[in-house]
Amino acid sequence: MTLGLAPFFPEPHIWGKLKWVYGGAKGMEFMDWFDIFLHGFPFLLLLWLITLKIFKR
Repeated sequence: MTLGLAPFFPEPHIWGKLKWVYGGAKGMEFMDWFDIFLHGFPFLLLLWLITLKIFKR
């Protein structure tokens, strides 16, 4: 989970990217979207694993 937040200062990287998207994503390029995917993947994986545990297949 901590890799999704790195670097931590001045704010978590994924948080800054999400604010950018929320603000309209003006000027974002492919690399920025890919960066959101890479930093957000640990969180998506965690949600997926929690969902599997709750609704045991």
